[in-house]
Amino acid sequence: MAFLEMSFKSDVLDLESHMHVLLPEKRADLPQIRLSGEDGKCPVLFLLHGLSDGCSAWTRYTAIERYVRQYEIAVVMPEVHRSFYSDMRHGGKYWTFISQELMEKCYEFFPQISRRREDHYAAGLSMGGYGAMKLALRAPEAFCFAGSLSGAVDIPAEFETLRENDPLMSDIFGTPDLARDSDDDLFALAQRLKDSGQPLPKLFMWCGTEDFLYAFNTRFRDHLRELGYDLNYSESAGCHLWNYWDREIQNVLTDIMAMRGVKYEKC
Repeated sequence: MAFLEMSFKSDVLDLESHMHVLLPEKRADLPQIRLSGEDGKCPVLFLLHGLSDGCSAWTRYTAIERYVRQYEIAVVMPEVHRSFYSDMRHGGKYWTFISQELMEKCYEFFPQISRRREDHYAAGLSMGGYGAMKLALRAPEAFCFAGSLSGAVDIPAEFETLRENDPLMSDIFGTPDLARDSDDDLFALAQRLKDSGQPLPKLFMWCGTEDFLYAFNTRFRDHLRELGYDLNYSESAGCHLWNYWDREIQNVLTDIMAMRGVKYEKC
């Protein structure tokens, strides 16, 4: 894989933004498994960071490059700070950035990346798990899959309990009542998408049974199952730590590769 550290100007955020990118690289000593479609463009995984991390987290704390190095897939890891991938009430328009501007930037910078929905995947941990689910449920025309690891998937409930009186949450969402049933509420987004009759994304969720977000994850799991989503859910002993996410991202990749008719070989 080719590894890039990039800085670029975001017009939406009106500031310099950053991302890490892995791109397929032709190597005689490491033949890649072809994943591109009829147009010759390669698929892309948008891999999202958590609340206290940044765009370097996945490459620093996991072996993500090793996990994908034999597969013809790009991995884009953007920087969104502590935004919950949302257009903040008092702050930047990070949803617009992640769902629109960033994708156009990627097409501009990397012409080998596909523009097709069936070639777009999103995954992330904690806040990034929430962001990945939001991309698939709120922009279903652009994403066919989302994977959440220990995701912050119930924003109104988390706001009311774990983050009560947190000024960050107020700056982003306003109040729990304003967040509930809004475009930032995954429960509401899942219901609306189901009711719309549009194609539903395939979803993956994992959470550790000792994780402080576990109850939120099981509640969202049950909601998705009741709505009939194609959900691969798993849980195991574990808490909110990178050693679990490093392990489980390979299960995310297993699902992505299976969607493309390829068997993923775990490292």
